[in-house]
Amino acid sequence: MKKGEKKEEKELMSAIVQDYETGEVLMLAHMDEEALRLSIETGKAHYWSRSRSKLWRKGEISGNEQTIQDVLIDCDEDAVLLKVKQIGGACHTGYRSCFYRRINGEIVGEKVFDPEEKYGKEGDK
Repeated sequence: MKKGEKKEEKELMSAIVQDYETGEVLMLAHMDEEALRLSIETGKAHYWSRSRSKLWRKGEISGNEQTIQDVLIDCDEDAVLLKVKQIGGACHTGYRSCFYRRINGEIVGEKVFDPEEKYGKEGDK
């Protein structure tokens, strides 16, 4: 890339992930067109990792899969709501939901697995 050129950004949409039975918000992720297509075709949640710059299927390493029960799109068609059956925890830190603590740091969520057992000390999520 030459000086002054902007890196081309991948077009992503936000994906809010919710437990289909309880309504609990499990995570916020990002999807490109391929991730959305694969999610719909396979019934398993796929996302685009901004930090790793790659497509990934939720649970491909940990086994903590998300089976899609319903997909809704917002009014602007730039965000989706995935209603899923969550197997294991949704958060790579071991909690059921990525929203496991209050803004002051108080832990309010349930830890359901040990991340080192699933990923190792330096493993992918």
